[in-house]
Amino acid sequence: MKKIILAFILWLPISEVFAQKTDKKLQSQMEDAIKGFNGDIGIYIKTLKTGKTVAINADTIFPTASIVKIPILLGLMNKLEKGELNYDQELIYKDSLLYEGEDILGAFKNNEKILLKKVMMLSLTTSDNTASLWLQSLAGKGTRINEILDSLGLKSTRVNSRTPGREENRTIYGWGQTTPYEMGRIFEMIYRNEIYSPAACERMMRCLGRNYWDENEAISQIPPYIEVFSKNGCVNAVRSEVLLVNAPHNPYIFCIFTKKNKDISWTHNNEGWTMARKLSALLWHYFEPKDSWKSSVQ
Repeated sequence: MKKIILAFILWLPISEVFAQKTDKKLQSQMEDAIKGFNGDIGIYIKTLKTGKTVAINADTIFPTASIVKIPILLGLMNKLEKGELNYDQELIYKDSLLYEGEDILGAFKNNEKILLKKVMMLSLTTSDNTASLWLQSLAGKGTRINEILDSLGLKSTRVNSRTPGREENRTIYGWGQTTPYEMGRIFEMIYRNEIYSPAACERMMRCLGRNYWDENEAISQIPPYIEVFSKNGCVNAVRSEVLLVNAPHNPYIFCIFTKKNKDISWTHNNEGWTMARKLSALLWHYFEPKDSWKSSVQ
């Protein structure tokens, strides 16, 4: 029966799924809060206890930027579940893996050894691109990862970079693409142990609970004593983030994706980051009004 209900939900137009349990009060607050934003914005929010949602352009495709590392994680965990990779196995770094930038892994010397779990940490915690491209290859490359995404019922989330047949999409969206709804759905499936084994989901959540980037982003508005599983992604005209906030009374998912942003600066006051912090603070006080934490949006 559970599978029949799930199949029915996936068959419904996304707009109808959202409408079934819309939090109308919060929807109105979010719509007011984003007025005047100079760019395209998409939002998906879900309260995990009640199932109530907010959706604004939630089925619109956005660039993932570094959030593509979530699909890569899914592909890697598939290999780990099958025993084709081992979490504690030793890898050998090669200069040919270097992706130019400020990555930690890129500073390694040729033939240095590193454990797979440390490469995973670098990919998700510091958003190391050299590490992430290495993991994409180890996971079976973009083609295999996209097959896994499709098997999960995700029709818009894809890896584009270094993936045959995805060249046109890469020109438009970059390394990867997704929608606010689908990325929120991935986080919920991990949270509810619906992808692979419960042990694999727990491992993924631990990996996602160690985000180094917590100053400019939405996560900065969550109290430091609250567990948050998150990933952010940025390129010049993109500021996006997905969070699963394990709030004590009302755990919730918050996805904010932007593109075509007018403000492409890399300062704390960037309009995209400012909007993410503003909405995150609003959400925290909406879901946990009695909490003493006083987040300050600056």
